Amino acid sequence: MNQIAGRLKVSEYNVSKHLRVMKEAGLLEIEKQGQQRFYRVVEQLKSQADKSAPILDLGCCTFRIDRLPK
Repeated sequence: MNQIAGRLKVSEYNVSKHLRVMKEAGLLEIEKQGQQRFYRVVEQLKSQADKSAPILDLGCCTFRIDRLPK
């Protein structure tokens, strides 16, 4: 989570909150390895993003994939 917060320049609290909401909505898969957690976008979203690139519409919000931090 620290790495995500750093790359997005937001607080860890906000990252944690958003990851939890996304997981509960079925948008993320989480793999635990020891104390680390690896987050992956579910396959369905990946294919939707490929079709509608560079915009990902989740219904509640829209993400411009081409504007995400590198």
